[in-house]
Amino acid sequence: MSKSTYTKGNQQKGLTPITSDWMHKIMKEPELVQALFATYGSPMNILNPNSFAKNCTVFKEVFQQHQVKAQLFYARKANKAKAFVKRALLENIGVDTASERELEQSLALGGDGDHLVLTSAIKTEKQIRMALQHQVPIIIDNHDECILINNLAQELDCQARVGFRLSGFSVDGEKLYSRFGFDIDEVEDYLMTQVGEDKKLSRFNVEGLHFHLDGYSTHQRSEALLQCIELIKRLKNKGFSFRFIDMGGGILINYLESKAEWLDFDARLKESLKGETSSVTFNNNGLGYWLEDGIIKGERKTYPYYNEINSGEFLTKILEYSDKDENTIASLLRNQNLEIRIEPGRSLVNQSGITMAKVVHRKQDAKGQWLVGLEMNMSQMMSSSADFMLDPYVMYADLNEDKADAVEVYFTGAYCLERDVLLKRKISLPKLPEINDVVVFVNTAGYMMHFFETQAHLFELATNLVYNEKSDSIRLSDFKKDAES
Repeated sequence: MSKSTYTKGNQQKGLTPITSDWMHKIMKEPELVQALFATYGSPMNILNPNSFAKNCTVFKEVFQQHQVKAQLFYARKANKAKAFVKRALLENIGVDTASERELEQSLALGGDGDHLVLTSAIKTEKQIRMALQHQVPIIIDNHDECILINNLAQELDCQARVGFRLSGFSVDGEKLYSRFGFDIDEVEDYLMTQVGEDKKLSRFNVEGLHFHLDGYSTHQRSEALLQCIELIKRLKNKGFSFRFIDMGGGILINYLESKAEWLDFDARLKESLKGETSSVTFNNNGLGYWLEDGIIKGERKTYPYYNEINSGEFLTKILEYSDKDENTIASLLRNQNLEIRIEPGRSLVNQSGITMAKVVHRKQDAKGQWLVGLEMNMSQMMSSSADFMLDPYVMYADLNEDKADAVEVYFTGAYCLERDVLLKRKISLPKLPEINDVVVFVNTAGYMMHFFETQAHLFELATNLVYNEKSDSIRLSDFKKDAES
C-alpha cells in the first residue's frame, strides 16, 4: 500500500488535538481508506473499543486508590454504537440507559440488573415495565413517575429497585437550579410520607440517591455529595437503607495539546469581532461572544476543550474534597458503607473515534472564501457546543508542498441550509484539497457522531465501523460494521 501524505490543518495558530497512534495508523493508509469508502460510503465513523477500555481503567484505579466501593456506568447516550456497550460489559462496568431502545439493546447485549440503570428524562410505561421485569434500577425524577412505577410493580407483583434523582443543592449561598429531580430540601419529607410498606409507594426498594449537575464544577459536585451523605445519615435513622450515591457524568476531558493555543484562539476571536484582525470564523461568528458599543460581551458557548484537571484527576479532586470537619468525601463514603457511582459518557469514549468524509467539491463564494464541500452533513458531527474546536486532518492523494499554494477554507455539508458549515473556524491548509481527498475529524466519539444525527433529505446515517486493532499491520478485515462486530 502507498503511504498517505496527510497533514493537520492550521499548522500555525491552530488548536492541535491530542491524538492516538491508531488514528495516525489509519491516516497513513490511503488505499485502505478509499477501499473503506467504496464499501461503506461517506461519512464513516471509526470506533476503537481498546481506547474505551483504557479510559475505564483510569477511573477504576482512582476508586481503588481511595479504597471506596464504586461502580462505573457508561452513559451510552454519548455514542449509540453497540461496540462500546459490549466493551463496557466485558470490562465489568455498567451501562446508563436513557431510552427504551438503549435499555432493550443493552439487555440483549448481556446487561442485567446489576450492570444497567434506567435514567430516562421521560419514562414510558413500556420502559418501566421492561426495567421492572429485568430488575434494572430506575432513577426517579418526579411524583408521577413514582405512581406509575408503583402501579406497574403491583401489577407485576414485584419490588421496584429505585433511586431518587435530586436537585436544588445549595452551593456558596446559591440554590442550583435544574429542571430534573426532586428538590433536596423537600425529598426527605416526601420519602417519609410516601414510601414504605404501609404507604402509597409500597413497592419501592430505595437503593440510592442520584444527581447530575449542569456544567463541570468539581466544587459543586463535591458539595452535592456532602449534602447527599448528610441526607442519607438522617434517613438511615428513620428506617431507610441506602447502597449508593450516583453523581452522574460531566467529567471533563482534555482535547488539546496546548493551553497557549487555546488562550490564543480566544484572544484572536475577540480581536476579529472588534475588527482588529481578519475573521477567524465563518462570517465572523462570535461563538457566543458579540460586540456591543466597542465592548465584547457574552461568553463562548463551546465545550471547554482545554482542561488541566480532567478524567482521573477530576474524580480525585472530588473524592479528596473535605467537609468542615476535614473529613474527605472518600472517608465519609467508607464510613457510611456507601458505593459511589459515576456515569461518564464523553470521558469513556475519549480517543475512541474518528469521523472521515470525502471531498465532493471546492468553490469560492461571493466573498472570495473557499468552501470545501464534504459528503456528510452538520448533524453527523454536532453537539451542543457552538463549534468543534479541534483542527482536522486532510489526507491528500497528491501533495507537493514546494509547488502548492496555501489556502484558507471552510468545510461545508450537504444540507440545504446556509448554516451547514461543519466547522465555523477557518482552517489553513498547504493546498486546496482535490475531489476524493479525505478530511478526518479526530476524537469525535463523544456526542459528535450521533447525538443530533438525522436523516433529513433521506440521507443515510453514517456507517459505524469498529476497528479491531490486532497488530502493527492494518487490513480491511480489521474493520467490521458495528452491528456485526
